[in-house]
Amino acid sequence: MIYDTLIVGSGSAGNILAARLTEDPTRQLLLLEAGPDYLTRESLPADIRLGYGTPSGIIAQSHDWGYTGLASQMRDDMPVPRGRVVGGSSAVNAQIFLRGIPEDFAAWAKLGNDRWSFDRVLPYYCKLENDHDFGWAEHHGCEGPIGVRRYPEEEWGPDQRAWAEACRQAGFPECPDANKPGSTGIGPFPLNNIAGVRQSTAVTYLAQARRRPNLRVLANCTTRRVLLENGRAVGVEVAREGRSEQYYAEETVLCAGAIGTPQIMMLSGIGPAPQLEEVGVGVYHHLPGVGGNLRDHPTVNLNWELLFEPTGLFHWHQAGLRYTAQGSDVTNDMIVYIAAVPENWGDSGSFLFVRPTVNLAVGAGELRLRSNSIGDQPFLNYRYYEEQFDRERQREAIRLCTELIEEHPAFRGIRGSVLEGPEDALHDDTALDRWILANADTGHHTSSTCKMGLPSDPLAVADQSGRVFGIEGLRIVDASLMPDSVRANINATVMMMAEKIAAEIAGEN
Repeated sequence: MIYDTLIVGSGSAGNILAARLTEDPTRQLLLLEAGPDYLTRESLPADIRLGYGTPSGIIAQSHDWGYTGLASQMRDDMPVPRGRVVGGSSAVNAQIFLRGIPEDFAAWAKLGNDRWSFDRVLPYYCKLENDHDFGWAEHHGCEGPIGVRRYPEEEWGPDQRAWAEACRQAGFPECPDANKPGSTGIGPFPLNNIAGVRQSTAVTYLAQARRRPNLRVLANCTTRRVLLENGRAVGVEVAREGRSEQYYAEETVLCAGAIGTPQIMMLSGIGPAPQLEEVGVGVYHHLPGVGGNLRDHPTVNLNWELLFEPTGLFHWHQAGLRYTAQGSDVTNDMIVYIAAVPENWGDSGSFLFVRPTVNLAVGAGELRLRSNSIGDQPFLNYRYYEEQFDRERQREAIRLCTELIEEHPAFRGIRGSVLEGPEDALHDDTALDRWILANADTGHHTSSTCKMGLPSDPLAVADQSGRVFGIEGLRIVDASLMPDSVRANINATVMMMAEKIAAEIAGEN
């Protein structure tokens, strides 16, 4: 059978595309996923169903790709969790549903992606959400599949209330709706978590579409490569149940994420010719931007002893701070997450966890193949903090967090002594830079490894509709398509991108 559309990756983007495109009963669609599938909400394991975040360390190995990356020359083997399950990373993430800000999309448009300005993407942010708090507002939606809510302040934990009080007294403004254009400051995070259940694309979009006769979902099959004939993608080769199988379609859409998509592309012979030749992959189409422009939100972890034990239904983050670094012309370029981590979440006991993060980094890294096998994960060289501006902002954020937590009276009875931090290096720029490089960590927002752009851009991989340059019938719709990251957790933006491109494919815009 030749399908109309074949989607590789049943994650944040893939499930939305599958659900929207099969609204047309004449379109036959095949959706492939490397991880397991759970057909009902009741059958979901706890690490998928409930509101635990990726840093918890409790995500089952069977639901994680097990990637590692090079954070800096002073820190190797950094875990890079990514979801390997129907639902993808939307099924394992921390459910912080922040949108990109208008300035992000102005930057995308300036790079030649004029159809991605904020006024063009806002309708799709609204279309996908059912905001329980602000759905009535003109910049929100109340009828979409993804439920969104915020914890009211009276439900915040003691650590969250102390953090908010310290931030307010430090002069940061109130931010009741962090997804309102122009917002900044301290306030509740929007969360795609309703009644303790993670609102992944599997339990929302895909659940609504599963019974359609024109949709076929195949799990536990790993895509090895795209099948190419005469400059056109005609399908894919997968490993399934110990054997090799081929599936064919008029259009193949890669939704395997910012790591999986460029890896599949390169294993198919599409990418930088010298890199492919190094690992014995025959070059089908030289496309130098594949795997380049690796973006993330670099961060470090600061931990203190926790003087109380969290109880009741626990969510990883309830309130957060976004702000603009001193001397920066990049609005909202910093974000701070804080959480009281329960004792039963790991092997180190409970602790107060603080994560100051560069929300739009200057630096970029690279993804390269290690071999010609899909079974060997690619080399992820993030190159965090090589840029001076990134180090300067991270130093400031570490000092700000340390001052607020160690000196503000709201934290008395909440935090004890430092468990992880720069200690004597705090006030020495050179020493603090060394500590940052040695402790650099992922913000879990890998993106931009197959960026969209103009054909004249030598590093652009696809056009504004995700169509890969030089290969007919092949499209990309996932975080790898972003020309740069957004100043937010990226899951809501990936969903928006899928809604927008699905509407275009369906001829709705």
